[in-house]
Amino acid sequence: MNLDSILEEELGDGDLASVAYMNGIDREGRPICYNIFGVLDDEELYKKTFGTEEKRTQFLRWRVQVMEKGIQKLDFKAGGVNSLIQINDLKNSPGPSKKEVRIATKKAVSLLQDNYPEFAAKNIFINVPYWYYALNSMLSPFLTQRTKSKFVVAHPAKVTETLLKYIPIQEIPVQYGGLKRDEDFEFSTIDDEVSEIIIKAGSTETVEIPTPEIGTTFIWDVAVLGWEVNYKEEFVPTDENSYTIIVQKEKKLASNAGPIRKTFKNHEPGKIVLTIQNTSSKKKKAFYRYKFKKSSL
Repeated sequence: MNLDSILEEELGDGDLASVAYMNGIDREGRPICYNIFGVLDDEELYKKTFGTEEKRTQFLRWRVQVMEKGIQKLDFKAGGVNSLIQINDLKNSPGPSKKEVRIATKKAVSLLQDNYPEFAAKNIFINVPYWYYALNSMLSPFLTQRTKSKFVVAHPAKVTETLLKYIPIQEIPVQYGGLKRDEDFEFSTIDDEVSEIIIKAGSTETVEIPTPEIGTTFIWDVAVLGWEVNYKEEFVPTDENSYTIIVQKEKKLASNAGPIRKTFKNHEPGKIVLTIQNTSSKKKKAFYRYKFKKSSL
């Protein structure tokens, strides 16, 4: 495959933009490329992508183009960022039982391994289904040991935990248990600090967000790794004669609960109190951040 001038080519269509894209950086400042294979479970898009040899070739060129765009973000100076990481989401993706997938996958692996052996620092596979091991067994003979050493595999229950080893919570998209939202106008991944607390087994921890100024809008994000905790939110006035306001009544949050974002405007001095009760036998890790918007009145 001739890769000259591939950046200038118009490949694929708008549908493929959700299949592979660059989004954020890891703990080492490396760009992150997401590959969302579940999008290809759509029959119409699948045929448009893999229906003919010509379409499969164009798909491969498009995928290489995505890699080349990622490389454009690298800095090859001494001490600079010279590699990226790839997140491969296999949730709802068409399995190896489909011949076109097997052919395209084998060619893509060979192409990327031969032409970009050092550019991928890690290849993280998340939401891995049972058939992944059959696919991996099929591809294994074509992989170098160095390529295999970069593979990280995570089952659905371990997605957030696995990603956190390489990516800060504010750079992990909300659909994977992190705090990063598309077009977020409230928080910046650069400027807004995220705090972390450990909740021991059978214990309760509280987070207090105080402000004495009336008319302040509180905005906060909370995520608990693995959830399965009791959680509530309250506004507690400074005046002991005032009533506590329940922002979120206590409820049990299941393991698949997503990150929480809430807002609240106070009409008297006080504080927001977030209460997390860990009733399990294992310690939990929680992340939170907050900010204020003062009234202009």
